Order: sequence, then structure tokens, then C-alpha cells
Amino acid sequence: MDFSLSPEERALRDSIVKFSRGVLNDHVAERDRQQEFPRELWRKCGEMGLPGLPVPPEYGGSGLDAVGCAVALEALGYGCTDGGLVFSLSAHLLACVVPLWKHGTEEQKRRYLPGLCDGTLVGAHAITEPGSGSDSFSMRTRAERVAGGWKLNGTKTFISNGPVADVAIVFAVTDADKGFHGGTTAFLVDTGTKGFSTSRKFEKLGLRTSPVGELVFEDMVVPDEAVLGKVGGGSVAFGSAMDWERALLVAGHVGTIERLLETSVAYARTRTQFGQQIGKFQSVSSKIADMKVSLEAGRALVHKAAWMLEHSRTASLDASIAKLFVSEVLLKSALDCIQIHGGYGFMVEYEVERTLRDAVGSTIYSGTSEMQRSIIGRWLGL
Repeated sequence: MDFSLSPEERALRDSIVKFSRGVLNDHVAERDRQQEFPRELWRKCGEMGLPGLPVPPEYGGSGLDAVGCAVALEALGYGCTDGGLVFSLSAHLLACVVPLWKHGTEEQKRRYLPGLCDGTLVGAHAITEPGSGSDSFSMRTRAERVAGGWKLNGTKTFISNGPVADVAIVFAVTDADKGFHGGTTAFLVDTGTKGFSTSRKFEKLGLRTSPVGELVFEDMVVPDEAVLGKVGGGSVAFGSAMDWERALLVAGHVGTIERLLETSVAYARTRTQFGQQIGKFQSVSSKIADMKVSLEAGRALVHKAAWMLEHSRTASLDASIAKLFVSEVLLKSALDCIQIHGGYGFMVEYEVERTLRDAVGSTIYSGTSEMQRSIIGRWLGL
């Protein structure tokens, strides 16, 4: 088993790190304070091919396999200090672009994928509702058959990229008697459609450059051609999106953990207390050693989950394991980095506090840690 990167993967990683450091990291603290989504930088990411990593070149993508996507997103998380931008790109790619690529018709793919891949368009994935949260089975948004299409009514909340999205995958109940599996349908919706609106944008603890909002559908009519996959097949589109998202969203977190590790090592080597480098104190070196172990274990879990996406009937178990482990060690690593820096880590100018704020959400989005443990337990027959 070869754990090393191929020459192509290493070149990809190096190019993304160089791009991220040279283009994406200016004025991040200011954007964070102003909660500003950097649309121009989004377009530059499009020029690098980041919003469409696994999509075949004939649709405007880079044609990477899943492991290559993991390498690319890890490099982005390592090189880019704007956690909100990394999160928005990952949500766009894994929860909107991937299900469209996997389940869209040829016409849908030709219409939307080029713009989603080159940074012209921003995508969103709308399933969470005010009263449902993790319980997708209690969805209340309804799609009713009308002449030539469907009429949607309902509200979605906590939708990543929602306030700035140009296209969204929207899930609605089409047959309440069949439940989530068989009774839910995914629709591909232009946000300029009559009856579509964004009612509010949420102010958040972290990931402030990634806009999250509430979407409202009031008698919004879409044609039959807007159905993604099959009528009643929403659970299939949702399942594939979650496998890719849980497996690869945390690839960016692996890159962030590596950056935290390097930051901690550099500080521990240069900061002195009581006549010696603080890295000589076991209380400090132990935290850094744990960070290194977490980095290596997390990377291995992510690469395995990514490999499973293309070599197994389902990657759900491995995706949940990777998501659970990496998100929790990201939060711990950020806390430890703050502790190592002491009072300086608490200051905005050192940027460590922003990474901690961004990390808090990692154990909530894409399924909470509690949900991941439940999924793993079910796979174990519990």
C-alpha cells in the first residue's frame, strides 16, 4: 500500500498552496469582521478549477478522482486562512456540484456545471428546515403537481451560500405517504425564479465570510425539467451528497490542523519562559505531539473515505468516521494552539482565535458529532 502522493498530486498540492497564500489571504481579518463574502476571490478560485474538482472536463471541471479532490481540498485548507471561503467552496462543490454531476440529466449538466465549475455561479444545498434540523424525515416543504411542473412552498434554514447562491438543490416532499425514502424529490432551482426569496442572513460565531441564510418558497413554480434524478428519488441525491461532503469537507480541516501544528511548533521554538524554549516543557510538547498524531490519523481516514467513494457500493460508514474524528480533533487542535500561545493566542492579530471560532461549527454542520456516532452505531448493528 503506497501512502505517498504521486508527482501529479504533489504538483497539484503545491500549486494550490501557492495560489492560496498569494491570492486568498489578504485582508481576511477585515472580511471576517465585516462578514463579507469575497465574490471576486471566488472567481479566482474558479480560474484555478477549485469549484469543480471531480467534474469531467467536458462539463468544465478538473476531472480529479476522489483522492485527488482530498489532496486539493487539504492544500486549500492548509494554504488559505479564510476558513469561511474554504467552507463555502467545499459546500458548493460537495453538496451541489457533485449531486448535479452524479444525478443530473445531460441538459442539466450542460446548463449548470460550466458556470458552477468556473466560478461564475455559486451553488447551495437546501434541505435543513426550522423545525427539523438533523431530522430530515420531518421535512415540511411541499412540491405539488401543476400543469407542466411543480409548485413549491416552504422554508429552508441554515443554508450555506444561501444568500449569495445562483442555483440551489432544493428538497421537497412530493408524496407524504411514502416518507423520506420515495416521497422526497430534489429540484434544481435558479434563485431568480419567481416565488424564491432569501428572508434573512444569520450572524455567526465563526466562518463569517461564508454566508448562511434562510430560503423561502412561496408558490414557486418550476418545470418538470427541474427535477434532479427521479421524482421520489431525493433521498438518493441527498445520500450521495452527504457521502462526498462528510468524506471530503474535512479534508480541508486536515490542512488546517497541519497549519495549526506548524504554527504551534514555530511558537514553541521561539517563545522562552523561565530560561528555556516553552517547547521543552512537557505540558506544551505533549499538546503538539497529540496534534501531530491527530493530523496523521485524520489524513489517513480522509484518504480511505475518499478511496471508498469510488471503490465501494457505499462510503457512508467511512465518511462518518472521518467526519467525526477530524472535526473533533480540529476543534481540540485549535484550542491547544490557543493554549500554547497563551495570551497572544487570545488576540485577534495572531489569527489563531479566528481558526478556533471557525472550528466550532465543524462538529455541527454536515451532521453533528452525535449524528455521526449514531450512524456508526447503526452500521455496527446497534
